[in-house]
Order: sequence, then C-alpha cells, then structure tokens
Amino acid sequence: MAANPTKQFSLDTLKVHFVEQYREHIRNLIASYPLDRAMSLAIGGQYEAFGQLERDMLIFLGLQPDHYLVDIGCGSGRLAKALRDYLTGKYLGTDVVPELLDYARQQGSKGWRVELVEGLDIPERDGVADMVCFFSVLTHLLHEESFYYLRESIRVLKPGGKVVFSFLDITQPAHWAVFERNTNNLGSRASLDVFLSQDMIRVWCQHLNVELVELRDGSVPWVPLSRTITHDDGVSQVGLGTLGQSVAVLRKPHAG
Repeated sequence: MAANPTKQFSLDTLKVHFVEQYREHIRNLIASYPLDRAMSLAIGGQYEAFGQLERDMLIFLGLQPDHYLVDIGCGSGRLAKALRDYLTGKYLGTDVVPELLDYARQQGSKGWRVELVEGLDIPERDGVADMVCFFSVLTHLLHEESFYYLRESIRVLKPGGKVVFSFLDITQPAHWAVFERNTNNLGSRASLDVFLSQDMIRVWCQHLNVELVELRDGSVPWVPLSRTITHDDGVSQVGLGTLGQSVAVLRKPHAG
C-alpha cells in the first residue's frame, strides 16, 4: 500500500488539546509519588492486571511469538512487560511522553524499539508489521486524528495483518458515566474522553478498505485468560476477562 497523502496534522495541532497537558500531568505524578506508582497511575493504574489482559487478548486475536507488534501509546510499558516472556519477534512502542518511554525501555526485551513521537505518524516503513494495537489511545483523540492514525496503522501492516483498538462506545450503558463526568468537567483542565460508535467504525472500515473482524462489548468478558487476574482493588477476573472498554479488530486485505 502506498504511503499516506500529504499530512494534515502537525505537532502544533495535536499539542493544542493533548500533548502538553498530558506531559504536565505525568511530570506532576512523578513529583508526587514513588516512580513505580507514578508510572502505573500515568496509564490509569492496574499496571500488572491490564498488562496481562492486553497480552492475553492479543494472543487470542492471533499474535504469534515471532510476530512484529506495534504498540501505539505504549505508555510506561505494561504491555511490553507482559509480553517479554512470549514475544520473540520485533516490537515497536511509541508514545508522546519521554518520561514514560524511559520507564518502558526497562520493561521489554533487549532489541525492542521504544520511540518518542511528536505527532500522528508511525515511525515505520510500509507493510512490515503483523499487528498494531491502540489501548486507551483513540479515547483521547479527535475522530479525524483517530482515523488518520488507523490509516497509518494499515500502511505499516503486512497484508492480512490486524489492528486492535479499544474505545468508549456511546451506546454502552456502562460508558455513560464517563460521558456524564465529561459534561460535569466542562470548563476545567481535565482532559475529555472521546466516544465512538459501532456505526462510525463500520464507516471508517469502508473508507480504509479493511475488514471489520470483531466488535466486542466492553461490559462482557470475552478474553480467555492464561491465569487469574487480580486488580489493584482486589477484584479478580477468572476464566474470561474484559478491559471495560469495547474493542474493535480490523484486518488489512491481501493484495488482489
């Protein structure tokens, strides 16, 4: 697949509503907590639990030990840590916060790439990755930015490769509390969460020329777990697990 058309989003566009605010938030966490705690809180907590859940999900969705995984918004490396005893292939993690990446580099395997990005482009050539994942990334981007990022992920995938992303579904009752919280926070410095719908994802797939393989409701456990997962509050998931966010899986078509 050919590289994308002329870029429409610059660093300044993204920084206005997201990057600088997020970087400031991480610096404040590091100043207020021990480093390990700050690195967990920086990605919403549940460092070990969600890392294991994401690992088991990607394996269930087809990630093989020798695959090349691109982890967009890798944060402080919880997925990299969970995968280091499984993934023998290549790994690229990207994020916009240098402090998170410094920590993430310590979590994965030797030779894995972890890179700072300053916008919406993926620092990789066309057609080389087996899977690209976005966990709690599109939840913080404008719809147009998310579409652009998905287009980038299709570019770097091999034919038949998959994109896995989590999202907040405006039709899900369990996600409505987040929307209400956003409404109550209007005018504050709190970052707003961005919602998608299944209909929008289907339209995106049509325009991206990709197959929609899975749409999973975040409130229904569906990920086969390799072991019991215990969350920070002591609640456990056994047998089947869920991230809480809904999940979509797209597949790049084979040539011809």
